[in-house]
Amino acid sequence: MTSGTDGSPAGDKVALRCMEIWGGNRAVDQGVSVPGVDVYVYSSPHDGGDAGGDIYSISQCGAGNIVRFVLADVAGHGSSVTELAGTLQRMMRRYINTPDQTRFARELNRAFDSVAREGRFATALLATYWAPTSHLILVNAGHPPPLRYSAGNGRWSYIERSELGEDAALNLPLGVIEPTSYSQEAVALEPGDVVVMYTDALVEAGAERGEALGQEGLLALVSELGETQPCRVGTALRELAREARGGRDAGDDETVIVLGHNGAKPPEQTLTRRLSTLGRMIGLGRVYRGEPGYAPG
Repeated sequence: MTSGTDGSPAGDKVALRCMEIWGGNRAVDQGVSVPGVDVYVYSSPHDGGDAGGDIYSISQCGAGNIVRFVLADVAGHGSSVTELAGTLQRMMRRYINTPDQTRFARELNRAFDSVAREGRFATALLATYWAPTSHLILVNAGHPPPLRYSAGNGRWSYIERSELGEDAALNLPLGVIEPTSYSQEAVALEPGDVVVMYTDALVEAGAERGEALGQEGLLALVSELGETQPCRVGTALRELAREARGGRDAGDDETVIVLGHNGAKPPEQTLTRRLSTLGRMIGLGRVYRGEPGYAPG
């Protein structure tokens, strides 16, 4: 696969518009352009299925200042997960202009209660890029911690929860206990920084041979990449995980979302565009790309 200068698939890049939501739970290998961030999304349902248990979604607020990323890993597959993908996208629209994600997380927890009643659970990672200050705001609901490459020191590390988030009653997987409270962390990004969100198929690579990578192994792999372009990081990580599995496919849904901070500010809007955006924000018009169980591209 060829790549553009920002590391996304060449000639195959979704540029989100005002008040747009993109995502689904089907297979995708896609670059996405949003203000300040170059994004690469890869998702592959287990065993070549049409729709998997990993749900991914990206939204952009009217003024381009709030870009939200959600990655949820639901135990199981099929129509019930597709319905949850639709629920997630409707809720993203409701909170598309709200920087604080904690209420959104609580609403998601209630929405995913049906998963718990079926004896399953879901983990999720919510990330909001706040363009005015170049901060990434994270809510982790029992999900594997994201990886971060710091352009300042040239090192990879995990974005772990702070001591404020260590209470056992906080940040539980979705649908486990209702109500559950969620805390959020803010990370300042510099141009060239990279953040990797993923589902547990990566850290469990090699588990069938009793040699699961785990978080330490995954960190060691990404530290040896020598790549920081979003598409190349995502592709290289998947290839290394496949090697850890002895060349076999993942025994689970596999999703990787890579965010590359380019430092660009949202473009200035004309009066006509501002009025059009305002109309969408108050419900006079909607922009939506993607259906539950469908990934464009």
